[in-house]
Amino acid sequence: MEDKQLVFKTKLINFFLLISLIVIFLTSNVVLSILLGIFFSFFLKPSKDFFLIKIGSIPIQLGVVLLGFTINIPYAISIGSDYFVWILLFVIFVFLIGLFISVFFKIEKNIAYLLTAGTAICGGTAIAAVAPIIKAKPEQVFSTITVVFLFNAIAIIFFPILGGYLNLNNYQFGVWSALAIHDTSSVIASALSYSNESAQVAATIKILRTLWIVPLVLISGILYKNIQSNISFPKFILFFVMAILFGSVLNFDENITLIFKTISQYILLFGLFCIGFQLNIRDLKKLNYKSLFFALGLWLVVIPISYIIVLLN
Repeated sequence: MEDKQLVFKTKLINFFLLISLIVIFLTSNVVLSILLGIFFSFFLKPSKDFFLIKIGSIPIQLGVVLLGFTINIPYAISIGSDYFVWILLFVIFVFLIGLFISVFFKIEKNIAYLLTAGTAICGGTAIAAVAPIIKAKPEQVFSTITVVFLFNAIAIIFFPILGGYLNLNNYQFGVWSALAIHDTSSVIASALSYSNESAQVAATIKILRTLWIVPLVLISGILYKNIQSNISFPKFILFFVMAILFGSVLNFDENITLIFKTISQYILLFGLFCIGFQLNIRDLKKLNYKSLFFALGLWLVVIPISYIIVLLN
């Protein structure tokens, strides 16, 4: 009896997975992709070894790398030179203001450090990188990543709406989303729903912002007296840079570039479905609300600062 139920559930999961992917690819809607992933996970409750859980953010990273083939070197250098100093100042300021607020509101030290790192640099990636250095407990890592994931989901839905309300052009929105949103996946998702140009700009700026993981890890090791030889660095960044170099050297024509853009878009949509799939709504009930409000307050500082940087540049 149990075997029949298991077989039926497996078939049901596969059927809804197929329907979800068809809907996602036909509509090409970013928000719908992540919402279907959440719906799929919450109602069908697949096992923890289900392949969508195992692959994690790999499709997002692959989609970003393919997007690199559509960006030429002069364009990337132009964006990077315009915003390199701004990103440096942004990261430093967010860190200082985050640590100051955490002391003022008496937030637990490790929680504050993880959330500040995630907000300043790149969400869950930064949290995962510094967690072993500061000897954060598993529940601390879990709660901070869950908070960041929640804000990412909110950003994907509302940032494009805010961008339209603020009359941001494609370039400006790409910069704003890359600075104000935590994780790379959500940055690309938000920007992609605005325009392809926004996604290209956002990917370039976000990669520059993510590079600050290296000094973050080194400085954290000094502060916590725990220098580690292995730095948890997202390797897809190197492949993204290589894709830009490779694409620029070969100088693809418009048709080839369009193919890369299309494939990248579909892979990113699938990746967002996977990201939504990994959100467990039941886990939100376990969150420390003091930490949640701290992270929200810090994010509400970051959003207008990012907007001001866009307007000043």
